Amino acid sequence: MDPHTIIDKYYTKGTKLYDIYISHVTDVTNKALSIAHKHPELAIDVHFLEEAGMLHDIGIYLTKAPKIACKGKYPYICHGYLGRDILTQEGYPQHGLVCERHTGTGLSIETIIKRKLPIPHRDMRPQSMEEKIICFADKFYSKSKLGKEKSVKKIRSGLGKHGKHQIKLFDEWCEMFL
Repeated sequence: MDPHTIIDKYYTKGTKLYDIYISHVTDVTNKALSIAHKHPELAIDVHFLEEAGMLHDIGIYLTKAPKIACKGKYPYICHGYLGRDILTQEGYPQHGLVCERHTGTGLSIETIIKRKLPIPHRDMRPQSMEEKIICFADKFYSKSKLGKEKSVKKIRSGLGKHGKHQIKLFDEWCEMFL
C-alpha cells in the first residue's frame, strides 16, 4: 500500500492543508523511523511504521481547526477516531488503530468519560510498539510550527495539562526510545 494514494484521495495537492499535513506526517514518520533504526531490539515492523506514520492524521480535514486550514464540522479531538473510520473503510484497520490511539499518550475510557470528550467510549491507548512509537514521535511536532522539533521539556509541560499519568508514560517512552 502506498500511503500517498490514500492521502491524495482526501487531501488536494497544492492546498495549505495538504502542505501542512504532508510536512507534519513526514516529520513524525522520520522521527518514528529513526527510533526504529536506533532500536533493532524492539523488532519494529518498519514498513507498517512508515505507512501508519504517514496516515496517522488522515482524519484532520473533517475537523474545525482554522489555524491549520481544517474546515470540517467536528472538534479537533475527534480526528483520531475519524481517521480510524476512514482507514478501516479503506481496508486498513490496523493503520486506523494508530490514528485512534495517538492523542496525547493515549486516552483511557475513564479519561474520555470523566472529561466528557466528544469521542466514542472505548480505550484509545496505544497497544503495539508501532502505535507507541508513532504516538511518541507525534508529540515532537505541531502542525502550527512546521518542521520545528519540540524539546522534551516543552512536551512534558504540554502533557502536564492533561494529568501526571501522561507525563509518566511519556517519560517511560523517553527512556525506551531516545
